[in-house]
Amino acid sequence: MGSNKATSWSDQWGSDDNYGNGYGYDESDKLKSGSSNKMSSAKSAASVGMDKAKSVALVGADKAKSAAAVGAQKVKSGTSAGLKWVKNQYQKRSSSFK
Repeated sequence: MGSNKATSWSDQWGSDDNYGNGYGYDESDKLKSGSSNKMSSAKSAASVGMDKAKSVALVGADKAKSAAAVGAQKVKSGTSAGLKWVKNQYQKRSSSFK
């Protein structure tokens, strides 16, 4: 019949450095897989999306800054007009008491 010595699992399936599966799996196969390509395309799409978001945010920030400047100018002119009115009212009143 033959030898009574049983073969081990590694003898049956091979003992190469590529996980011992005997199918010749290589690390470079991982890089060629579809999921890796999907991940790299997703990352590049996210990068493009981030760039668009940044530009939109900058435009929004510029608009907000302009609106704040206009609002501040309106407050300043309104305050100035209000103080002038109060000053005129005081002068009218104080001149009528003399």
